[in-house]
Amino acid sequence: MLYRQVNRVFADEFDACSSSGLYDELMADRLLVPHASVDVALALTTDAHAVLEPERLPFISYPYEWCFGQLKDAALLTLAVQSRALERGFVLRDASAYNVQFVDGRPVFMDTLSFERYRDGEPWIAYKQFCQHFLVPLMLMARRDIRFGLLLREYLDGIPLDFGSEMLPRRSWADIRALLHIHMHARAQRKYSETKVSSAVGTRRMTKQALVALSENLSEAIERLTWQPDGTQWANYVQETNYSDAAVASKRDTIRRYLRESNPAVVWDIGANTGVYSRIAREIAPLVISFDIDPAAVERNYRTVRLENETGILPLLMDLTNPSPALGWAHAERMSLEERGPADVVMALALVHHLAIGNNVPLGHVATFMAQLGHNLIIEFVDKEDSQVARLLRNRADIFTDYSKEGFERAFETFFTIDACEQVGDARRWLYSMTTGEVQRQ
Repeated sequence: MLYRQVNRVFADEFDACSSSGLYDELMADRLLVPHASVDVALALTTDAHAVLEPERLPFISYPYEWCFGQLKDAALLTLAVQSRALERGFVLRDASAYNVQFVDGRPVFMDTLSFERYRDGEPWIAYKQFCQHFLVPLMLMARRDIRFGLLLREYLDGIPLDFGSEMLPRRSWADIRALLHIHMHARAQRKYSETKVSSAVGTRRMTKQALVALSENLSEAIERLTWQPDGTQWANYVQETNYSDAAVASKRDTIRRYLRESNPAVVWDIGANTGVYSRIAREIAPLVISFDIDPAAVERNYRTVRLENETGILPLLMDLTNPSPALGWAHAERMSLEERGPADVVMALALVHHLAIGNNVPLGHVATFMAQLGHNLIIEFVDKEDSQVARLLRNRADIFTDYSKEGFERAFETFFTIDACEQVGDARRWLYSMTTGEVQRQ
């Protein structure tokens, strides 16, 4: 079980928030992860005031793994929670993107103890954090380059205001919201960097009405930001493959059959593109994590999840040649990709040639990595006669002497038992179902 301890130093704030009805309201509207109070005897230390048992989340993701739409929705959720809190006399004392997770296609706030009572005249202490975690990266992604979102992996407390101000285009100074919340905000931070907040504010008082207006203004700024998921390398990959109609039908039928034989609870679809096969996996598995390197593909996948109100599919950005590592203090605050596994089934469809030829990863290393991620593997091998492999080899020497169906099987048999292999219709592609046990994986 997973528990959270509320220490006595926070007892008054916690009790006030509990009795106000704010928790109940947010949980009822699926804006806050549900929690229940349990016996305080379960506490780790003697200074405990209460112990909470939050609902366990099916998968933990991080802001640097989210697409533009996910970060935008997480920002709007944070502001919605702040507005609900203000209505009941509370504020968010922090506005970290790490307080948000995605469950059943929607963002949900998960930090029960982020609330404190509103005190008349005080500014919103989490304003800077909100701008760094949400507004700055979203503006950079929308107005400069979508890849600025990757900086969230380097800047765990959000992209610094001064850096964001420098990187935004000159025309952003004509945008009143960018001017106020980023450019002027950055200048104020530099000016008052050595000054206490209370001293910087001086005699000016920020009324509750002003805080509400600030939240509304930030919401408008976020809402106005857009990004069209076009023009990236693999955005249209599924539509551009050379499958015949018969091969497409064969691939879908074979994947369904392999999945039913495994009967997984959790599937990781790595290299999922827009999630076509993730949705086939979702027919069988309650939870599918749909990874891809291409931000446009992940954005399209997420938009489909939202448009169709799909549950159980979580699209995420992931470069498998440089997957999310363990990050933060002592490498323990954020888990690596592998630490969040293993999955019951890993699907790696039309992926191996990108790793082995496109990124020079030996087949044996690919097999090792796959064995670390899951118990069962559904994987596709594409040989050199396929047009997509030929595309990768077009402007480079073919030094990949081991890249063949036989070489692929030889590499993977070191870690897996090959249970089935079938050609994908008339294509020069083969689908494999493989298994590996815990003893083998260790």
